[in-house]
Amino acid sequence: MTSKVISIVLGGGQGTRLFPLTATRSKPAVPIAGKYRLVDIPISNCLHAGFERIFVLTQFNSASLNKHIKNTYHFSSFSDAFVDILAAEQTPSNVGWFQGTADAVRQSLHHLSVHDFEYVLILSGDQLYQMDFRDMVDKHIESKAEISIATIPVHANDVPGFGILKTNEESLITDFIEKPKSNFESWASEVSDDMAAKGRYYLASMGIYIFNRKTLYELLQGNDYPDFGKEIMPQSIKTHRVLSYQYEGYWTDIGTIPSFFEANLGLTDDIPQFNLFGKHHIFTRTRMLPPSKISGTQLTQSIVADGCIVNASCIKRSIIGVRSRIGFDTEIDSCYVMGSDTYQTLEQIEDAKASNAPVMGIGDRCCIKNAIIDKNAYIGNDVRINCEGNLENGDYGAYTVQDGIVVVKKRAVIPHGTVI
Repeated sequence: MTSKVISIVLGGGQGTRLFPLTATRSKPAVPIAGKYRLVDIPISNCLHAGFERIFVLTQFNSASLNKHIKNTYHFSSFSDAFVDILAAEQTPSNVGWFQGTADAVRQSLHHLSVHDFEYVLILSGDQLYQMDFRDMVDKHIESKAEISIATIPVHANDVPGFGILKTNEESLITDFIEKPKSNFESWASEVSDDMAAKGRYYLASMGIYIFNRKTLYELLQGNDYPDFGKEIMPQSIKTHRVLSYQYEGYWTDIGTIPSFFEANLGLTDDIPQFNLFGKHHIFTRTRMLPPSKISGTQLTQSIVADGCIVNASCIKRSIIGVRSRIGFDTEIDSCYVMGSDTYQTLEQIEDAKASNAPVMGIGDRCCIKNAIIDKNAYIGNDVRINCEGNLENGDYGAYTVQDGIVVVKKRAVIPHGTVI
């Protein structure tokens, strides 16, 4: 069965709601959990299921994503496995960019045609979850479905952010509405006792699809609809057998700074909803980094990645990413510090100190709370971030504020003594 499936990971649009993390990178390339990239999640789910032929469709700010894919996913020359980038390209028949999720797949069909497959698994590149795709494909085949949509029960408060659907006794989708804002009570569905106890009565589309090959080609070549969620799916429900594959595990759509922040800090829980330590581990780039060195630091409910040099006084409920350097007597509380791509040499550090400039990382005697520190930031000594009270949303040059979260931009320089 695994040899009959080919997978497509959608690289997403401009990712404006994740700005400034997406200022120079695509959403799937955003670092998560201190050492991974978001794109590693769907790819790892595919590889654990045995689906080893994967295309990643990219368009915006794709350089770092391309580099990550190239440096990470290598397979035996005796294997048919691959993870290949398909970037938006001009061709004699098309000179435009991808106009949406469906249009991205439509423009890539000629690349798929050279492969032997019966089913296409289409995934988002910016979601956090662990799903057994083999079970979803099995259900798809057993039900003789032409299309399957992974769905998850959600609370009424979450309904306006999702495509909501209704099913019949065969779990076939009969109705679909895109992001209803009000008067959606009649869209409640039959769910498990566990979901009902949590008040999760509405079936939401997870943006994970399975298409029969013939069905996909017919739908995409028969019209010019740009999106699966807004156009293709509502139309297909009327004409095809569309199955709801109900999933009740942990899943979150990482589309905004608050959702990204909470998803990362949630990984520090004693028993996190997303399990980094299970047998279905996340594949990512192999780095030849030294172990982390921690001196005099009280660590509480935190994750520290490889290659860090930490001298902070205390770190609470935070994630410290690869190659992070944190100075003496610094306090970090509820933060995601992404780390650095390189180390500064001792000579560079001494030169910076001699000129009274910050070194890469976080300096001495700092206080940082409720913040995301993007890669390669230079935060000086005696800097206070989000330690004084409420902050107004906005873009302030070297950093942004959104819903009480300060995001220090990639390569930003925060001078000594700065108070944010």
